[in-house]
Amino acid sequence: MNRKTRLVLNGLLALVIFLAGAAGLLILTKSRPPLAQKKPEVVHPLVRVAEVRLTPADMIVRGEGTVTPVRESTLAAEVAGTVVYISPALAAGGEFKKGQPLLRIDPVDYRLAVTLNQAKVKEAQTLLQKTEEEAAAALYEWRNIHGAEKSAQLPPPPPLLAKEPQLEEARAKLAAARAQLSQADLDLKRTELAAPFDGRASEKYCDLGQYLKKGDKVALVYATDQAEVVVYLDDHDLSFLRVPGLTQRDGPGSLATISADFAGQVVVRQGQVLRAEGKVDQATRLVPVVVRVKDPFAQRPPLAPGMFVKIEIRGRGLGPVADLPRAALRQGNLVWVVDQTGTLHFRPVKVIAKMEDKIYVSQGLKDGDRVVVTLLKAVSDGMKVRVAPANSEERS
Repeated sequence: MNRKTRLVLNGLLALVIFLAGAAGLLILTKSRPPLAQKKPEVVHPLVRVAEVRLTPADMIVRGEGTVTPVRESTLAAEVAGTVVYISPALAAGGEFKKGQPLLRIDPVDYRLAVTLNQAKVKEAQTLLQKTEEEAAAALYEWRNIHGAEKSAQLPPPPPLLAKEPQLEEARAKLAAARAQLSQADLDLKRTELAAPFDGRASEKYCDLGQYLKKGDKVALVYATDQAEVVVYLDDHDLSFLRVPGLTQRDGPGSLATISADFAGQVVVRQGQVLRAEGKVDQATRLVPVVVRVKDPFAQRPPLAPGMFVKIEIRGRGLGPVADLPRAALRQGNLVWVVDQTGTLHFRPVKVIAKMEDKIYVSQGLKDGDRVVVTLLKAVSDGMKVRVAPANSEERS
C-alpha cells in the first residue's frame, strides 16, 4: 500500500470517529430531562431588638472633671531670720495635722526683744507710779493751804498743779511699752510656723539654713478634709438635678458618685452637689457645677488633687419610662418597632433624657414592644425583617 492510500484511509477513519461521537452526544442531550426553574429565595435583614419594660427610674447625669482642694494656701514667713528647723512633713507630699510645727526661724533675737520690752514696761510702770505719787502730794499740799475743812467748796486744782499732763504722758508711755511687748511676744511666736489645718504639702520653697525675709514663700499646702470636682453640664440635664442656688433656693444638692482608675484600682467616693459657679461657659454654653467630696484621703488610694474622675449624679425620679440603648433612637425622634409578624414600623416617641449610652422614653411605647437596635443601610416602614435570638451574633 502506497503512501497516498494510507493517508486517505486515516482521514476516513478520523471522520468516522468524529461522526460517531457527535451522534452519541446528540442522543445523550435529547434523553436528559429539562431543568426545573426555581424562584430565588428572599432573605430578610436580620436585626437585634430590645424589649420594652416600662419601669420607674432615677435620672443619672454623667460628667467628668478634675479633683481640686477646697482650701489651698501659700505659707509665708511672718518674721525675718534664718531657718533652723524644717519638719519632714513639709516635703512635697508630706502629711501634717493642724497646729503641727512645720518650720522654725532662729528665735534668739526675738527672745532678746521680749526681754528688752519687758524692761521698758517695768520702767514705764515705775514712771507712772512716781508721777501718781507726786500728783497726790501736790494735791494734798494745795488742800492744806486752802483749808482742808473747806475742800468740799474748793474749785478743782489747776491741771499743772495736779500733774495731769505728766500723768497722761506716763500712762501713754506705759501703754506703748505694753504694746511693744505684745508685738515682741507675737514676733517670737511667729518664729514657729504651724500648720493651719490638717493637710498635705504640694511644694516647698525654702530649706534649712536659708535666710527668709518677712513675706517670703515657705510652702504651698492644701487641706485634706474636703475636695471638689467641677463638672460641666448641659442646662437640659440640670432640670433633673437639685443644685442649691440654681435649680432650688435651699436644701441639699443631688447625691453623686465619683470614680477613677488609679494605681491599678478603681477609686470610688460619694459626694454631693454643692453649688453652681457664677457663670455659664461662653464657648460651650455648659454650666459648671461643683460637687463636694468629704474625706478624700480617708481610704487608699486617695482621691488626690489633680486626679481625673468620672461623676454620676443621681437626679429626680422619671416615673414609668422605657430605658433603651442609644442606638435605638433614629433621626426625628423615631424608633423602629417589630411586630409579631416580623414587620418593621416607624414609631414616633417622646425622649425625656439622652445619656451617653442610653435614652429614656416616656411616651410612644408600651410593655413588650420590640425596638430595633441594629443600624440598617436601607429601611422602609412596613418592610419584613428577621429577629435575632437573644445573645446571638448579628448576620445580614
